[in-house]
Order: sequence, then structure tokens, then C-alpha cells
Amino acid sequence: MKRLLVFVLCCALCAAILCCGKKKKEEPKQETAGAPGGIVEIVAGDGRFSTLSAAIDAAGLAETLAGEGPFTLFAPIDSAFAKLPPGAAESLLQEAPTLKNILLLHVVPGKFTAAEAAGMKSLMTALGDLVPVTLTPKGKVTFGAAAVVIADIPARNGVIHAIDRVLLPPSEP
Repeated sequence: MKRLLVFVLCCALCAAILCCGKKKKEEPKQETAGAPGGIVEIVAGDGRFSTLSAAIDAAGLAETLAGEGPFTLFAPIDSAFAKLPPGAAESLLQEAPTLKNILLLHVVPGKFTAAEAAGMKSLMTALGDLVPVTLTPKGKVTFGAAAVVIADIPARNGVIHAIDRVLLPPSEP
């Protein structure tokens, strides 16, 4: 009788352990706290890029830059847009095709940290232009005429480097 009672208790204990350890139905993965968002989310959520965020939306590039990537974005900070001639930033927001070309000059397909970019002579942008990359004697990375002021901001689909100037496509003859 004792053996039967021990056997029943062991079975009940095993059943309880199996039921408690049973996996719940898997739910879609959500980004964990602390994991970076995508490039568009980071730009939109960072007050230093408010003009760039508006420009990405106005140019119709939000969906593209929210894609899988990876992308390297050389992101002009708000003070970079302020260096444009008076009224130029506002005017560009109304000219989607021109604005799109300007923004694509700041996007490089692939993920390049500042150190990796500095080791290259130039990077091919999404616009199809080669932009020179240099490392100054003081150790600063430049992308075209722009200096990288904040390097290696991680994103789920690439990396962002904040720059101090808006790059403009070469003017056509």
C-alpha cells in the first residue's frame, strides 16, 4: 500500500512539474528594453535631429530607412540645417524630389562604424555619388565637407553618425 501511495505521489509531482514547466504559446518577439530602435525611430526620438526627421517624412524616405538595411546615415543635426541660406531648409521641405536626392547623399548602404569609414577613402551613397571620408590629424572623421560630431549611434538596422553640415549634390552644369 505504501508503494502505491509513493507511486501515486511521484506521478502527481511529475505531472505538476510538467504542467508548470509547459511553455506558453509563443508571442511575436518585441524589442527588449534597451535594444535600439530603427534609424527612423532614433532620428524621430532625438531632439537634435528634428529638422532631419521632418525632411525624411517630407521626402517619403521614412519607409525605406525603416527597412531592414543595414544603412549608415550621416545625419545632419539641426544646427547643420541652420547653416543653409535663410529659408533654404523650409523651401526644401516643399520640394520632395530635390530633398530626396539631398537626403540620399547622406545614406550609405551597409553598416560602417566611424573607424571603418575612416579606413576608407570614400563611400558610395544611396544617390550613387562617391563621398570622400578622411580622418583629421586630431582624430575626427569627416564625410565630404561635414565633420562627424557624434559617432556610432547604434540602430537596429544600421548606424547613425551625427554631422555638422548638410551635404548638397554637386550642381549640374
